[in-house]
Amino acid sequence: MPFSREAAQAVELHAEILRGSRGRVGIGVTLSLQRRHTLKEAKDMKTRLGIFRRRNESPGGPPACKADKALKTLKPTPEEALKWGEALEKLLQHKYGLAAFRAFLRTEFSEENLEFWQACEDYKKIKSQSKMVSKAKKIYAEYIATQSCKEVNLDSYTREHTKNNMQSISRGSFDLAQRRIYALMEKDPYPRFLRSELYLDLVNQKKLSPPL
Repeated sequence: MPFSREAAQAVELHAEILRGSRGRVGIGVTLSLQRRHTLKEAKDMKTRLGIFRRRNESPGGPPACKADKALKTLKPTPEEALKWGEALEKLLQHKYGLAAFRAFLRTEFSEENLEFWQACEDYKKIKSQSKMVSKAKKIYAEYIATQSCKEVNLDSYTREHTKNNMQSISRGSFDLAQRRIYALMEKDPYPRFLRSELYLDLVNQKKLSPPL
């Protein structure tokens, strides 16, 4: 489910600004360092968007930043945002909702779950068998293999089952693993997202337009 890079950056910046304004205490040295790194990325992103905006607002340039335009176009009404609370599926079907949930997962350092789910969705749309095989191997190496760079949290049965599927790759090779990760997101981070300031801000239509 593709969405523009500018919109994704704008939503993620929205989340990082909110998280940075609240702060957290007593989460451990490692997490603290990770958080500092994430906030640095948000600050860098903010700077880049600021430069982009100034460039576009220069004489002869477009009147507004592309990210702002995308954000305005995709941003849900409070009624639309409320529907996200009915089911995780409805959240993931909305382009802004998908980007917002990814931004939230990034604050919890677990965005690989959503990335894997998205990769599986894209994988099932592939028509060429050769491309499917290539994509399957890439997904397995990146998300399923033990100690892979973005290893998702799967039980041993599901991991072994998916590994065996690599012997005869098909469109349904990752179905079980994808269902497991979907259930994990539905049970754990999704309810927290619905309680997050990012989500409540959208429901209540609070304005988040920090100076760049």
